[in-house]
Amino acid sequence: MAQTAEGHQQHPLGIYFWVWGLLFVLSAFSYAVDYFQLQGYLRWSLILLFMFLKAGFIVAVFMHMAWERLALIYAILLPPLCLLVFITLMAIEGDYTVLARLVAFGPAAEIIAPHH
Repeated sequence: MAQTAEGHQQHPLGIYFWVWGLLFVLSAFSYAVDYFQLQGYLRWSLILLFMFLKAGFIVAVFMHMAWERLALIYAILLPPLCLLVFITLMAIEGDYTVLARLVAFGPAAEIIAPHH
């Protein structure tokens, strides 16, 4: 990385063009999932995979996270990851509650707490 006269780091433009091209390819793959009409868990797994890859490249390169100190990276990325863990735990608990109602009260519980 080159240093400018003011002491700021200047990253080579090539990496930005490579990541831009990679984002274009990942977007094309994401659209291909719809074009080939994939369904079920495969569809959503691929869409989420491409989404997370694109977001990761944008944060790492275009938001300059790849060149930050590790402490700052942890300070920015750990809170959202903790929130994702808590949301997952709540979703599991919600499914358990619906299942417990169905077992305890039978099909009538579906009227009380309809499952999406």
